[in-house]
Amino acid sequence: MSDSLTVTEQTRLRRAHERGHFDRETIYAILDAMPLCHVGCVMNDKPVVIPTIQWREGNHIYWHGSSASRSLRASENTNVCLTVSILDGFVLARSGFHHSVNYRSVMVFGQPTQIDDPDEKTAKLGNLIDSLYPGRNAGLRAMSAQDAKATALLSLPIEEASAKMRDGGVKDEEEDYGLPIWAGVVPVRQTLGEPIPDPRNLPDVEMPEHVHKISIG
Repeated sequence: MSDSLTVTEQTRLRRAHERGHFDRETIYAILDAMPLCHVGCVMNDKPVVIPTIQWREGNHIYWHGSSASRSLRASENTNVCLTVSILDGFVLARSGFHHSVNYRSVMVFGQPTQIDDPDEKTAKLGNLIDSLYPGRNAGLRAMSAQDAKATALLSLPIEEASAKMRDGGVKDEEEDYGLPIWAGVVPVRQTLGEPIPDPRNLPDVEMPEHVHKISIG
């Protein structure tokens, strides 16, 4: 497998070419850093974009939803665009034109397929839990036949994709640097808060170590 993806008509950047990245290392890192994604497809001749949780295993992205979901059924074996975006900072310039944001993003194009094999589906959905909460899946109630029946699981190979990023400071017109206007970058960071126990936890059930590790980063 090549370390970089082939640039296609869909993935090539028309502007700000220096922000584009097509190497798997960069694309994988962004996908792994942000589980929330948006999947766009055409349903009944109209565009639909659905937010959902994605996770990566090797060169494939997976996402799941209700088996009754029209959008998941519409996505199978048709062209979709899956996107992930991370906001890293607000860039305040000396003119409105040069205000910007620092960010990391990925777009993946392709035709997803549905995973129907019960054992594979159970394993992949367990991997979803562990991708979000490492070590948690082993201690959960096993997935029931009804759980599996109610859940649809889609897989998309990462073969046509690109990353786009901005990371840096203000880029003003040279003559504007002499203006008495404050400029700079306000970083944006996503943090986890203190876990809130379910009031129906049994009295002798303590918060597991993996939850503690998640909350402190």
